[in-house]
Amino acid sequence: MSLPQPGSAEIADGFVLAGGSSSRMGQDKSLLSFNGAPLIQHAVGILRAAGLEPRIAGARGDLSSFAPVVGDEPDYPGLGPLSGICSALETGSARYAVFLPVDLPLLPPALVAYLLHHAECTGSAIALASIGGFVETFPVVIDRAAAPTLRASLRSENRKCLTAFQAAAAVLGRLFSAVPVELLLQAGQVYDPVGLPASVWFFSINTPGDLVRAEGLMAPRVQLS
Repeated sequence: MSLPQPGSAEIADGFVLAGGSSSRMGQDKSLLSFNGAPLIQHAVGILRAAGLEPRIAGARGDLSSFAPVVGDEPDYPGLGPLSGICSALETGSARYAVFLPVDLPLLPPALVAYLLHHAECTGSAIALASIGGFVETFPVVIDRAAAPTLRASLRSENRKCLTAFQAAAAVLGRLFSAVPVELLLQAGQVYDPVGLPASVWFFSINTPGDLVRAEGLMAPRVQLS
């Protein structure tokens, strides 16, 4: 099965969010080795496989050897992913921007590509996925028209990304799309190239224990490949 490829540079910009403090990990997650490569390399590769030319938003260290880097919002540095998102939306000229955290290495590129395809087809202001009835904040596709409302959320006391995304869609009077992964799997719209079940696609590596677990999930697939 081939990936849907709506995500050309003319349609969407791709960004890896790499500005977290990594406090639970005890070191910068971006350069942490997972399955033989740094997490940042996995994230950049996911966006490229989805048809996007990636950039890195909010990096704390020098990651420019992996992709071009965009800093945090200058007036609101270190305030979480929403700062990196607002700063990234100021760059580029494509209608959409796709954001993927650096710590989701098990996510299949097909899902990223499909969410962008869905946003284009439906005119959604925000498109993301849900699984088991739970809405996942990332990956997310954002129409650049949402930038002013997201910036207003960044200046507020509530900087939770999901809340900001919902507010932006409401202000624009456009769809906030949470696409059920189960339906996409049933219709053959998405797949995982190494055969991981969808239940682990959104597994986030936040602690050393998470890293061990994620390596364990990948190990049988590596041996079979």
